[in-house]
Amino acid sequence: MIKIPGGTCSDLCDPNLKMTRRDLLRVGGAGILGMSLGSLLKLQARAAESGTLTGGPGWGKAKNVILVYLQGGPSHLDLWDPKEDLPDNMKSPFKSIPTKIPGVNFTEILPQLAKVNDKFTMIRSMSYTPNGLFNHTAAIYQIMTGYTTDKVSPSGQLEPPDPKDFPNFGSEIVRLRPSTDPMLPFVMLPRPLQESNVVGKGGSAGFLGKAFDPYTLYPEGDDMDMAKMDHVHVDDLKLPPEVFALRLERRARLREAIEAAMPDVDKAVEKYNLDDYYQRALSLIVSGRARNAFDLRQESEKVRESYGRNTFGQSCLLARRLIEAGTRVVEVIWPKVANSDNHSWDVHTDLTKRMKTQSAPLLDQGLATLIADMDDRGLLHDTLVVAVGEFGRSPQKGISTSGNRNSSDGRDHWPYCYTSIVAGAGVKRGYVHGKSDKTGSSPAEEPVHPTELLASIYHAFGIDPDTIVFNHLKQPRELVKAKAVTSLFA
Repeated sequence: MIKIPGGTCSDLCDPNLKMTRRDLLRVGGAGILGMSLGSLLKLQARAAESGTLTGGPGWGKAKNVILVYLQGGPSHLDLWDPKEDLPDNMKSPFKSIPTKIPGVNFTEILPQLAKVNDKFTMIRSMSYTPNGLFNHTAAIYQIMTGYTTDKVSPSGQLEPPDPKDFPNFGSEIVRLRPSTDPMLPFVMLPRPLQESNVVGKGGSAGFLGKAFDPYTLYPEGDDMDMAKMDHVHVDDLKLPPEVFALRLERRARLREAIEAAMPDVDKAVEKYNLDDYYQRALSLIVSGRARNAFDLRQESEKVRESYGRNTFGQSCLLARRLIEAGTRVVEVIWPKVANSDNHSWDVHTDLTKRMKTQSAPLLDQGLATLIADMDDRGLLHDTLVVAVGEFGRSPQKGISTSGNRNSSDGRDHWPYCYTSIVAGAGVKRGYVHGKSDKTGSSPAEEPVHPTELLASIYHAFGIDPDTIVFNHLKQPRELVKAKAVTSLFA
């Protein structure tokens, strides 16, 4: 059997692994069939340079991505997919308003997004059929990793994060598309993914290892503290007072001198990527680039006010600053635990008040300003912006679909149909993909599974969703078992 080391081989997927004796024998055997080692390497290099193994609309257009993750499950019927002529137990309490796209309406609680929806694509046919209980954590894990898990606690929630978990898609992107800038490659803010006491599930690099974990910026303060982004501290990105940049640089040169003295044979066998990590960390600290990006005080009061002086709005502003500074992946998590009250999207009760006065105004101002600001600055050219939750809410109010109690002014979990937003990096502008049926219960056209949305994100980065990653047991697994929805792209 001939094995060609490459992008889908464990020997090169993990750059810290050495080529084994068995690999050398396999490559040597290739010459018997008329293909020399040199020929193999040339073919491999050409494939890597071409970047056209998959292709199609949108392929490789994205350099960066901002995921605005609306954990809690926002009600599509009460935001961006309102329905008319419904019975009272299904009808939204909010009026419909026109948007920039003729014939497409939002509800009255999204007036600013209604003015910019000509800049993004709406997917009104997000849908999946849950296996077992469709709780927040299981659904979050699916959209973040592309996989479901069999390990569920007696409460129906997933078990806490585990090093054997599948990686967050952001970890995979920074692994496969590493940044060359002296900047944090992957940042998650302003709070972790969470349902009850299960914190951070689906938000880590899992079996890829901690080297690919996101930098987490979780400012002090309660979720109801709207000014918590003013309390941002990034002390771990500062040089200790007793250590000067020059001293650190001297240490780096000493390290390089020791490396230069190593036998050439050893250097040919081992790349010593740990030294590369050291150099990148050193550059990050000395340059001060990350510290400057996190300093929201460098923005004018007018800009800060335009995003909204609250946790979500300032997180969206910080996401834009991080992208400008060179961060590859930013995940803005909705600043309230998934299953909770107040401005959480988990509206089992008191939907009318909570959505109108708390959650919707934050979303409308922050997300609309982010998209418009990114567009004005030219950042949408190669930055993908995605806004999505783990599911929608039930068309009928007051019923139980997940074992939760719901008031007559509340909707339960509904994964069968909901809405997401995608913008930038070649995505069509002013486009509506798919549609829901007359009650918003299921897709009437072109359903999109969450894993297909994830595959579309990989596709935008020029990463084949079928790319193989090896889990903690060295078993081959696809990045995600789905195909990209290329019709989202122009």
